[in-house]
Amino acid sequence: MTFIQANDVVLFQGDSITDCGRNYEQHDNLGNGYPVMVAKAFNALYPELNVTFFNRGISGNRVVNLQGRWKQDCLDLKPTWVSILIGINDVWRRYDANDATSLAAFQEGYRDILQQIQDQLQSKLILIEPFVLPVPADRKNWREDLDPKIQVVRELAAEFSALYIPTDGLFAQASMIQPPAHWAEDGVHPSVAGHRLIAEAWLKTVQVI
Repeated sequence: MTFIQANDVVLFQGDSITDCGRNYEQHDNLGNGYPVMVAKAFNALYPELNVTFFNRGISGNRVVNLQGRWKQDCLDLKPTWVSILIGINDVWRRYDANDATSLAAFQEGYRDILQQIQDQLQSKLILIEPFVLPVPADRKNWREDLDPKIQVVRELAAEFSALYIPTDGLFAQASMIQPPAHWAEDGVHPSVAGHRLIAEAWLKTVQVI
């Protein structure tokens, strides 16, 4: 039986990977990526649970952006579950805009939003680690910045008793079956297959499949 219970509210938060073309004018629009795949699969299996899904991912966001909109886009929605995938833009901006996010600032900001959830909502947490695939080749250089941030997310997941999805490892494993570009053509934004990989991992983590 799934961990998610009757009348639960599930909130997906993050950047463009979560956003994935959602319509901001529609309160319940889930976009075209893993959140809508999760919701459709879940509701097909457990229609009687009447679970509500929201997507508040915004393209380009970093941890500091989540902090700035956390009341409106998380706390005010009163979710019983919060699923967060954030961090790749905290890495990317170092390399394309010389605007790095220090490891300390990343950890402090991420811990702040989790602490707000714990203090005000007591929601259950699902943390999805940021990831990058080695396409194009320059993405390999990002590991210096990304790997310590993945470790921070792992440590925060343990600290806050969150469920954890090791996406970076899952994509590395999948890239042994099909080349990295099959899963994310630019190394960051998943293809349909890549989104399905995340969705399946999410559903397994909450024991839906």
